[in-house]
Amino acid sequence: MAHLADDHDVIRVHGARENNLRDLHVEIPKRRLTVFTGVSGSGKSSLVFDTIAAESQRLINETYSAFVQGFMPALARPEVDVLDGLTTAIVVDQQRMGSDPRSTVGTATDAHAMLRILFSRLGRPHLGPPGAFAFNVPSVRASGAITVERGTATKAVKQTFSRTGGMCPRCEGRGSVTDIDLGRLYDAGKSLDEGAITVPGYKAGGWNYRLYTASGFFDPAKPIRAYTERELHDFLYREPTRMKIEGINMTYEGLVPRVRKSLLAKDREAMQPHIRAFVDRAVTFTACPECGGTRLSEGARSSKIAGVSIADACAMQISDLARWIAGLREESVAPLLTALRHTLDSFVEIGLGYLSLDRSAGTLSGGEAQRVKMIRQLGSSLTDVTYVFDEPTTGLHPHDIRRMNDLLLRLRDKGNTVLVVEHKPGTIAIADHVIDLGPGAGAAGGQLCYEGTVAGLRASGTVTGRHLEDRTALKEKVRTPTGALEIRGADTHNLRAVDVDIPLGVLTVITGVAGSGKSSLVHGALPGQAEAAGQEVVAIGQEAIRGSRRSNPATYTGLLEPIRKAFAKANGVKASLFSANSEGACPQCNGAGVIYTDLAMMAGVATTCEECEGKRFQPAVLEYRLGGRDISEVLAMPVEQAREFFGTGGDAPLPAARRILDRLADAGLGYLSLGQPLTTLSGGERQRLKLAGHLAERGGVYVLDEPTAGLHLADVAQLLALLDRLVDAGKSVIVVEHHQAVMAHADYIIDLGPGAGHDGGRIVFEGTPAELVADGTTLTGEHLAAYVGGAAG
Repeated sequence: MAHLADDHDVIRVHGARENNLRDLHVEIPKRRLTVFTGVSGSGKSSLVFDTIAAESQRLINETYSAFVQGFMPALARPEVDVLDGLTTAIVVDQQRMGSDPRSTVGTATDAHAMLRILFSRLGRPHLGPPGAFAFNVPSVRASGAITVERGTATKAVKQTFSRTGGMCPRCEGRGSVTDIDLGRLYDAGKSLDEGAITVPGYKAGGWNYRLYTASGFFDPAKPIRAYTERELHDFLYREPTRMKIEGINMTYEGLVPRVRKSLLAKDREAMQPHIRAFVDRAVTFTACPECGGTRLSEGARSSKIAGVSIADACAMQISDLARWIAGLREESVAPLLTALRHTLDSFVEIGLGYLSLDRSAGTLSGGEAQRVKMIRQLGSSLTDVTYVFDEPTTGLHPHDIRRMNDLLLRLRDKGNTVLVVEHKPGTIAIADHVIDLGPGAGAAGGQLCYEGTVAGLRASGTVTGRHLEDRTALKEKVRTPTGALEIRGADTHNLRAVDVDIPLGVLTVITGVAGSGKSSLVHGALPGQAEAAGQEVVAIGQEAIRGSRRSNPATYTGLLEPIRKAFAKANGVKASLFSANSEGACPQCNGAGVIYTDLAMMAGVATTCEECEGKRFQPAVLEYRLGGRDISEVLAMPVEQAREFFGTGGDAPLPAARRILDRLADAGLGYLSLGQPLTTLSGGERQRLKLAGHLAERGGVYVLDEPTAGLHLADVAQLLALLDRLVDAGKSVIVVEHHQAVMAHADYIIDLGPGAGHDGGRIVFEGTPAELVADGTTLTGEHLAAYVGGAAG
C-alpha cells in the first residue's frame, strides 16, 4: 500500500503572475533534472528564481523568530495562487563576486581558512594563531592603563596588548599599490595658456583651470617641461593653500592630490564613461613592492611547511596545490588535510583547477563565479534539496560541458531536485523533464509552450523545438584582413610569451578551453597594442549594469533625453517635467510608481500609487502630448512600436530617438518596454543592452566577451547578423566565444590551449574555421568538426 507521504512528488505552481508570467500552471517532478527553455525574456527566471526559489527562501526565513528575521532581508511573497511541494532551495546563480581586492578565490571558499589553520599548526618558525596568516588582519600593538574595580576600591593597572596579523602594512592586504601616470595629466610640451592639462573637467578657461593659471606659482605661458624643480612641485604636489584668485577666496592644491580627491576617490562604475576611460588610462596598478603582490606581511611569508610558505601555496595552480597537500603526512592534522584535499579536488573536478587561491574574486567571470559557488555543494550530504542553476554552462568550452552535465546528474542521483535555466542543446539533452516558455519575449511571453521529454520538445514545433538542431555552416568565403595588430611576448597571467597577429577589418574569434588564456590575451595584451597602433578599443564585458529600479532602457541608452526635449518643444514647457526623477515626478510616490511600505521583520509591501496609478508622473504633466501620446504611454511602448512612432512616417518623427531605437532592435531587444526597470532584465538582456549602447561609439576595434551568454538558439542568428554589420561598416570585431555557431561564422580563429592554467597559454591554431576543422588536432577543432558535420548531415 502506497504511503501518503509518497503523494508529494511534484512541485505544483498554479496561477504564477510574477513579472511577465501569464497565470502559469506547471507541475515539476521532484528528484529529477528539469531544464527550463525559451527565448531570452520569455519568463524562465521569473518562474524559477523569482517564484519557486524566492518562495522557498521566504518560507525558510519565516521559521526563525521575529527577532532574527529583523536582521534578515525581507522577502515579499511572489505573485502566485498555489505553490506547494517546495523543498529547501539552494540557488547557484551567476552574480559576480564582490570586487573588493581582499576577496580572493581562497577567501570565497573554505580553502584559505583551512590553509591558515594548517600553517598555524605546522609552519616553522611558529608565528601564532591562524590570524597571523590572514591578509585581512593587521598586526596591532597597544599599551596603556586600565581601571580595575575590586570591591569598593579601584586600581589603575598597566596593560600591553598585541595581535599578530598577516596583513602587509604597505598595501593593507590589497596586493597592489596605485600610481598616477603623470604623462596622462598634462602635455609637458605645452604651457598652461596653451591647454596643457588634459584631465576631464579642466577645460581651458574653466574655474578648475584658472586656479592654476592665476595662482602665481609659475608662469602660465611657460611650457611645463621648462619648469624649475620648485615650480613643478608647486604645480603637482603643493599642499592646500588658501589664496585669493580673481577676487574670490579659493584653496589652491597641487594637481595630483586634487585629481586623487576629485576623481580617484569615486566608485569607478559610477563615473561617466569619459571620466572612467581617463581613470583607466591615468591610474596604474603595480604589485606592492614590499610583499610582491602576495598581500602578506614578511612574517607570514617566512613561516614554511616543507619549504613552502602560505604565499607560495596560494600562488600555486589549484591542481598543483592539491597534489602538494596530498603529499603531506602529519597525523596531528589528518582531518584538516582530508577536508582541504576534498575542497581542492572539487575545484579540479568542476574544471577550475587552473585557478589559484590568491586570484581576486572580482576577476572571475560569471560562469567561473557560479562554479566556485557549486564547490560547497559537491560533497554535501543533503538530499531532497532543490538546486537552482542559472545557465551553468556559461563560459564553458564544449569540451567542458560534458563534465558539468555529469555534476548536475550526480546531484540529481543523490535524491535532489535540480532546476536548470539553460539554452545549450548539450545540457537540454540530458533533462528528464523540459518546460518551454514563450512563445515570445516580454509581453509576448510568459506562457507554457511545452512540457515533457526532450524527444517531445524536438517534435513540438515550438521556437525552441524548431531550433534545437540548428547548425551554422562554415563560411564559403571569408573576408580579407585590412591589417593586423601585432602582439609580441604577451605574458599576462598564464600566457607564455605569445606572439600573434590579430587581423583587422574582419570577424576574429578567440577560442580555447576555460582557463586557456583567452581573456588574458584580449584584456591584458590587446588594449595596449591597439592604443600604440592608434586604434580605439571598445570593450564590452560581462560586468553587471549599475542601476536602481528607477533606471530603464530609456535612461540607460540616453533615449529619454531627445524624447524629453521633443515633448518640451511641442508643448512650450521645460524638459525636466518629463523626467520621473525630476520636476515631473508624482509627489506621492516620488516618481517610483509604487509605494513601498516597510513592515520591519516582515516582508515589505509594494502597492501601486493611487495618485498617479503607477504612471510615475504628475497629472498635469500627463496632459502634455507628443504625437497624441503622453510621456507615460511612450515609456510603456515596446522598442518595435516606438520605432514606428518616432520613425519618418510615424506620429512623432524624431531621428535622434529612432537611431537609438534601431540599435536596440539590432541587438534583439525589440520587445523591451522603454520604461522597464533594469533590475527586471535577465543577464542576456543586460548584455545586449550594453552592446546596443556601445554601437554608437567610434572605436575601430570592438572586443566582445561571450556575447551569446543568455541568448536563445533562435537569437544567435540575429547576433551574427549584427556582428556582420559591424564588420561591413569598417570595424574590427574580436569575440571571445565558445559557441560553435560563432566559430563557424568567423573569418579568422585563434585557438589557445591546449589545456588550462599552466597547461595552456599557447597558440595552438591560427587560421580560418575551415582550416581548423581540416586540422582536427585541437579540442576546439574536434567539436567544431562535429558541429558542422551535423549541419552537413
